[in-house]
Amino acid sequence: MNQNPSSNLRTVAFVGHGAAGKTTLVEALLAATGTIQNRGWVEKGNTICDFDPQEKELGHSIYSSIVHLTWQGARINIIDAPGYPEFAGQSVGALAAVDTVMIVVNAQTGIELSAERMMRRASARNLCRMIVINKIDAENIDLPKLVATIQERFGRECMLLDLPVSHGHEVIDLLRHSDGESDFESVTESHRALIDQIIEEDENLLARYLDEGEEPTPDELHAPFEKALRAGHLIPILFVSAKTGAGIPQLLDVLGRLAPDPSESNPPPFFKGEPPNATEFRALPDPDKHVLAHVFKIVSDPFIGKLGIFRVYQGTLRKDAQLYVGSAKRPFKVNHLFRLFGKEHSEVDALYPGDIGGIAKVDEIEFDSVLHDSHDEDHIYLHPLEFPQPMQGLAVETKKKADEQRLFDVLHKLEIEDPCFKVERHATTNETVIRGLGEMHLRAKLSRMAQQYKIELATKPPQIDYRETITANAPGHCRHKKQSGGAGQFGEVMLRVEPLARGAGFEFVDEVKGGAIPGVFMASVEKGVRQALTDGVVAGFPVQDIRVIVSDGKSHPVDSKDIAFFTAGRKAAIAAIHAASPIILEPIVEIEIAVPEHSVGDIAGDLSGKRGQVTGTQPRGNEMVAVNGKVPLSELDGYQGRLKSLTGGKGTFVMFFSHYAPVPANTQQQLAAQHKTTDSESD
Repeated sequence: MNQNPSSNLRTVAFVGHGAAGKTTLVEALLAATGTIQNRGWVEKGNTICDFDPQEKELGHSIYSSIVHLTWQGARINIIDAPGYPEFAGQSVGALAAVDTVMIVVNAQTGIELSAERMMRRASARNLCRMIVINKIDAENIDLPKLVATIQERFGRECMLLDLPVSHGHEVIDLLRHSDGESDFESVTESHRALIDQIIEEDENLLARYLDEGEEPTPDELHAPFEKALRAGHLIPILFVSAKTGAGIPQLLDVLGRLAPDPSESNPPPFFKGEPPNATEFRALPDPDKHVLAHVFKIVSDPFIGKLGIFRVYQGTLRKDAQLYVGSAKRPFKVNHLFRLFGKEHSEVDALYPGDIGGIAKVDEIEFDSVLHDSHDEDHIYLHPLEFPQPMQGLAVETKKKADEQRLFDVLHKLEIEDPCFKVERHATTNETVIRGLGEMHLRAKLSRMAQQYKIELATKPPQIDYRETITANAPGHCRHKKQSGGAGQFGEVMLRVEPLARGAGFEFVDEVKGGAIPGVFMASVEKGVRQALTDGVVAGFPVQDIRVIVSDGKSHPVDSKDIAFFTAGRKAAIAAIHAASPIILEPIVEIEIAVPEHSVGDIAGDLSGKRGQVTGTQPRGNEMVAVNGKVPLSELDGYQGRLKSLTGGKGTFVMFFSHYAPVPANTQQQLAAQHKTTDSESD
């Protein structure tokens, strides 16, 4: 009987904050295994993973990159994910493709924002996690303090799997060594603590260990190690220097021997059927079952076109196979099947569970698509990832009129590649707005448009994305009657509105009895109501968090038409909202600002002056502090320049959507007055 090829596969993602050394670490692993002959360096712009011209220019990753290597019979698929929070879309997307997440921490700067967020996201996804402390050869580092901080922040299940020796020039493996020297901590005590933690997962080993004092062998520890890893009962801590190679052999051993293969990892969260009646579906890493693969990344390649990159979860995906995308009725043929290695795409005949591959030139493939070869899997989908909502915005227009036609095509290509990049078209202001996770994120998009697509854009701050809502119940009524010769128009709608919880959206309820409004016209009433909500009532911003209940109405056997009930529904909704104490809401963002310790007071005072509040501070190493707060988005226009002024150019910030909150009364008056003026000018 042939061995399942997936048993020799490992699929991991290296995540963590920018400048933690992830790309350099992956380069060191590739060189140590002989996968590449000469290792590259980020500073020289010649690494396998940072191959994009923008990445070389900036000196850090913008996109996730896929490579693979072989070590002691195991083929290890690696996703090198960008670290800066502005490019989180690429990092979060990688979580849908791996069994193990390696959180890389810079020994000099400690636990930074991206490392902390990715640890939480990986935990919520029930993925196996390991922590890799890099740059252990650097000067002025405090590894014992860093380990203590990790255990305090992430839990006591974070345990040493090895220890640095000779001032970070070597590393000793604690599973295989029960004594020896190390730079800190007792090897004997650390070994015993690790064994104690692992064997709690195996009753027989635990009994033998306690009753007879017999220590299990490394081979005997494999199964309970995997179990502890899957349960989150163990989060190993490893030490490396990607620069000198210290700890690289030990890390390779962990990836090859101890990281779970697809059959040993936690099953991915697939569901079958339509929400809310969907049921959990477990994909089995069996090469003989139906094919099931998930698309976690889209690339618009200038040479091969649209490339869908996916993880195979079940079955064997072969070249020339017929595959379906989601619930599509017609299949497509896999003409070319690729394995990825940085910018290189090599054709292969088959991919197995745990493999990562690519298919080009299939327009139907989108981000988050499920690929399969049987209609039995038509309604299977992977539980959606939660991406940070893009809040930083720029209104853009082409500098050359000849580029206007191409603009939206190019923006669409960028949008389908990046779940955290959005394009909006605002009819009322005639603005095209691009939104991302920060200034750096948007700057990278503008640069790519200029370099790759030769489109130059003029930019300006966009209008703030305000919303409207109501605070009370109120009725609304409209009788629309129009007679102008020939057939007339008649429709009467009575409704009421009620406020919903913040973030609940919109509900439309039909309570009409006895056919007072014929059912054939109710869709038109709803369309009219929705139009009123889209156009806004107080200041021209969309209305949200509202329930509209249609209770009664009248019709005419001849004159009632869809347009009549559309108009009556719209005007009745407007009347009700005006009577329901409407308010304007503004977006509030969570902001994290990294600043020097001596600037914390200035930053806190400045946030307070912007109607914001500080919610906490955390030391980040290198005499830097993370200041967390909440502040209205409208107050952050030009904040990067303000921050540089307050911190001597050393401050950086990221922001994420938090919630909507009422604007001050004077702001509401101003916005309503502007809308009234605009309306009167357009009449």
